[in-house]
Amino acid sequence: MTRPAKRLQRATGKAKGPATTPSASDGFGAGDIVSVIRQIGPTLSPSEQRVATALLVDVDFAVHSSNAELARRAGVSEPTVTRFSRSVGCRGVRELKVKLAQAMAVGRIYLELPPHVGTDLARPALWRSVFQEIRNAINAVEQQLQRDDVEKAAEAIARCSKLAAFGVGGGSTVAVSEVENRFFRLGIAVNHSSDPRLMRMIAATLGRGDVVLAISTSGNMTEVIEAAKVAKQYGATVIAITKPQSRLAAIADIALGFHVPEAPDALKPTASRFALLAIIDLLATSTAYLKPREAQERMRRIKFELMKATNEGADGPLGD
Repeated sequence: MTRPAKRLQRATGKAKGPATTPSASDGFGAGDIVSVIRQIGPTLSPSEQRVATALLVDVDFAVHSSNAELARRAGVSEPTVTRFSRSVGCRGVRELKVKLAQAMAVGRIYLELPPHVGTDLARPALWRSVFQEIRNAINAVEQQLQRDDVEKAAEAIARCSKLAAFGVGGGSTVAVSEVENRFFRLGIAVNHSSDPRLMRMIAATLGRGDVVLAISTSGNMTEVIEAAKVAKQYGATVIAITKPQSRLAAIADIALGFHVPEAPDALKPTASRFALLAIIDLLATSTAYLKPREAQERMRRIKFELMKATNEGADGPLGD
């Protein structure tokens, strides 16, 4: 077995057939070339490791530079760059650059470390930026939401027979869970789902007088859109918390539109989650104020039963 083939086996955990140099034709490196380079980099020769380092430090440069420029930056010969390309499963430098260009599609923030990482400046910059992103997200929502739309959505939920919350993905999955957490205490029959098949099944059981709260920060999640369409065809009202002018916004009866640009730092959690939670809190409070006596009585019962079962005081949060 050749050295490159052995590296492939160690990197992927899969033994190949005949001892040949791996190439794109046998699937090696056919997907995420950056991941492949990082996995087998330590097994390469010292000169090829210098090429790997140069590539990963500045992928954009590697894509657009000539072989001579790349070799010069790495401090190696041009044949070494060619050998490196084959070691990571490409037929040559041209194919390596194509795969690196594909890797660039995810954006530079996923390839380049943010400023100050690993330095004494990182901690204060981190604290300031995280809290500032949260404040920016909430401020953006406050400016973007339309009061009339929130009031219409609250009225629809206040008089609904059932409320179903749909959302898939990271932030939206958390948000639909919070919808159930906020609205059940108001006496509203509510459930949530992030499973595409189950969303469609639930949607098929809904009808007039029921409401779907569909959540998607992009507005392009096909599973959520399709479930919302199913519910709508049977007469349910669709409220969307989503990006304005998106596919989901277009099919909604009421669209609560917002957009929070992502921070240029992949290491920080997305602040749009706080925007979603702020909208849900506003919508839940607006709904509660439309049926104040009923909502207050439901929450009084919850508090009464919690105080019986625990040692918490009357001034604590409702449900910890």
